[in-house]
Amino acid sequence: MAVGCFNPVLSPLVPSPPGRRVRAALRSQSHQPTAVSLRLLPCGVAAGRGTRRLVAAAAAESQAVQEQPARTEESGEAGGAGAAEASSKLVLVVGGTGGVGQLVVASLLSRNIKSRLLLRDPEKASSLFGKQDDSVLQVYKADTRNSNDLDPQMFEGVTHVICCTGTTAFPSKRWDGDNTPERVDWDGIRNLVSALPQTIKRLVLVSSVGVTKYNEIPWSIMNLFGVLKYKKMGEDFVRNSGIPFTIIRPGRLTDGPYTSYDLNTLLKATAGERRAVVIGKGDKLVGEVSRLVVAEACIQALDIESTEGQIYEINSVKGEGPGTDPEKWEELFRSVQ
Repeated sequence: MAVGCFNPVLSPLVPSPPGRRVRAALRSQSHQPTAVSLRLLPCGVAAGRGTRRLVAAAAAESQAVQEQPARTEESGEAGGAGAAEASSKLVLVVGGTGGVGQLVVASLLSRNIKSRLLLRDPEKASSLFGKQDDSVLQVYKADTRNSNDLDPQMFEGVTHVICCTGTTAFPSKRWDGDNTPERVDWDGIRNLVSALPQTIKRLVLVSSVGVTKYNEIPWSIMNLFGVLKYKKMGEDFVRNSGIPFTIIRPGRLTDGPYTSYDLNTLLKATAGERRAVVIGKGDKLVGEVSRLVVAEACIQALDIESTEGQIYEINSVKGEGPGTDPEKWEELFRSVQ
């Protein structure tokens, strides 16, 4: 098993060569999209992933994964909120009001990276992220379980995609309205990937550890209703699509979901003492990972060339982590190639 861990004594390893970029054909649709523009007005509630909450104190902000100044895409140098240059990216986030997705969106906004959300209920974005100008955040009403919802216009101008949709492994209220693993993790992923244009530079998919072992104990227990099987089917569809991809398989998710946090509070959320990041390959890694770490891994993978075509497991443990430093994340990802 290949495992990489960032801490102060980690030494860099050799990178792997970049993968091929073969594009999948775009499947056309006819349904007209609905766009909703948002403007800044913090406060709100959003549906999250999982059942745990972590109340993060503002006094611990210096410990946050999100604390370090974001590097601008053009200069690569750290800067304050007022100094950040606008990014040339347009990142589509699918599942942007879930436990990981809301942190992805908040972090993209803090980096001044233009984002677009596909949501079943656009009001959730307004209540969670506040009202934003459409030059910063765009919201389209769409349900990935329904291929007719995914009009090509929704993807115009999109350069990168982060997909962190999901549902519970066992029957729960979140299954209401046909929100089962099969519909979300298989039908939804298949429909989304089939609708994406050829010009996408990177698709990052959040999956799960254990997807290759769903017939083995203890994973077979979690897979009683098919969640791991359908996530693996979704992974395979992404891998065979021809779209440049990175797949992130988290361990058991901790920290959050922050179901009653506004945008400003989300940006102060911390990973406590578990900020050191452990990366693995081969579906051998077992453990826990902060949702904040998963969100940061997704954003970092968008631009690190060596992550293209790769699948990583990810955990977080006690210790200092890479924060938002691109060089440290690149070192981590390359350490397990």
